[in-house]
Amino acid sequence: MKIVQEHKKCIGCGSCAAICSKYWEMADNGKAKLIGSELDSKGENYELDIGEVGCNQDAAEACPVQCIYVKP
Repeated sequence: MKIVQEHKKCIGCGSCAAICSKYWEMADNGKAKLIGSELDSKGENYELDIGEVGCNQDAAEACPVQCIYVKP
């Protein structure tokens, strides 16, 4: 399973970090950061492989700009 964040779309509302602080934090640039993630090969999206979705599905659903994806 993989969590993907379209970082450029993030508006920094902080809902993901509030709901799922195990995986999300607010970065110095004011946007959310997926803890432990790395940029994809295009340098656009942050990705993190995880075993269980946990609170990330709630974070994705709460995101007002829908820039968080849970992929099998």
